Amino acid sequence: MKPETMAIHVGYDGDPTTKAVAVPIYQTIAFQFDSADHGAALFNLEVEGNIYTRIGNPTNTILEKRVAALEGGVDALSVSSGMASIHYSIINIAEVGTNIVSLPQLYGATYTLLASVLPRQGIQGRFAASDSPEDVEKLIDENTRAVFCESVGNPAGNVADIEGLARVAHKHGVPLIVDNTVATPILLRPIEYGADVVLHSMTKFMGGHGTTLGGMIVDGGHFPWIKYPDRYYMLTKPEPSYHGVVYTEHYGAAAFVARCRTVCQRNTGSTLAPLNGFLLLQGVETLALRMERHVENARKVAEFLRAHPRVEWVNYAGFPDSPLYPMAHRYLGDRFCSLLTFGVKGGFEAGRKCFDAFRLFQRMVNMGDAKSLTCHPASTTHRQLSPEEQAKVGVTPEMIRLSVGIEHIDDILADLDQALNKAIV
Repeated sequence: MKPETMAIHVGYDGDPTTKAVAVPIYQTIAFQFDSADHGAALFNLEVEGNIYTRIGNPTNTILEKRVAALEGGVDALSVSSGMASIHYSIINIAEVGTNIVSLPQLYGATYTLLASVLPRQGIQGRFAASDSPEDVEKLIDENTRAVFCESVGNPAGNVADIEGLARVAHKHGVPLIVDNTVATPILLRPIEYGADVVLHSMTKFMGGHGTTLGGMIVDGGHFPWIKYPDRYYMLTKPEPSYHGVVYTEHYGAAAFVARCRTVCQRNTGSTLAPLNGFLLLQGVETLALRMERHVENARKVAEFLRAHPRVEWVNYAGFPDSPLYPMAHRYLGDRFCSLLTFGVKGGFEAGRKCFDAFRLFQRMVNMGDAKSLTCHPASTTHRQLSPEEQAKVGVTPEMIRLSVGIEHIDDILADLDQALNKAIV
């Protein structure tokens, strides 16, 4: 099936009991065993079935199957937020004394996780000097457990060289983990370019309506964990916290995501609520249509801003003269993402005034909504970073981030114009 069809049909053929056409919300904590033997078989992983919603729920299972299919993965795990998906994907294979090598330009909370939170737990975050695979390779050593990137950086808009990063990571025997939140599988499928694990903040474009938190971990199923049995012993040797299972033997290609579920999620509990799973399914069904309008509107907004006298610069990968264009065109074709940034003439104060003057654009830190959203990163998402750290991740004082929605383009441009005209210092 094509993505537009997968987004509507994968994982659900109707409810056998009620014949419901829409996916039911299985709003239950636990599931009944037929007998003691049945319960034992479930816990021994001898039969498939549901035990407890913290580690699996039928509503969420359908969402997981659907997103895995869209990304071209073998299996997926839903979690309570995008940050939980990043955290689990790292602690699943990293431990005290190991490190994760990342591109420098990241979402603020992701940067903080790698730079400040995980180091206190003994896991070092290393940031390359640039996006180039060569600079990433310089930081990989025998203690590296993964290379991490965002397919499209938030808010910088940079497009990662996924093939190059995968080549470098695999050369050194480590997986490539890609956060694909901004592009979504409608614009880019990182697994096709060598990514091993793909992450999503389902809160953003996938859900698409600003109502529901959620995250997703998709296992590409190709990384040869058994080739590195000591480095990834948690997947290749008996797991003491889960019945001594050897994940690569029992789960095969889906070993990574299976351990995320049974060790990380089962024991720390970042679980997606079934109602949230249902709401996110509604968003996924219309994802392809919404992305078409997001892309079209963003192009027109970028052109408008570039011609506006109150705008200092526009960072949009779709401009042929942009330094982002070659990589963006390589991976996105002619469908460039609706996340873009621009600088208001006059620095921080002008940027703040423009931000305060928006009427249609909603001032918030979310993105990927059907509504047009705006953010002043220096005041909000990246406020906790020093000026030097802000510059390192691509944030400047005058920068305004836009997540261009699906409203009529005339109304979007009118709001931009009136806000910019009030940004006079």
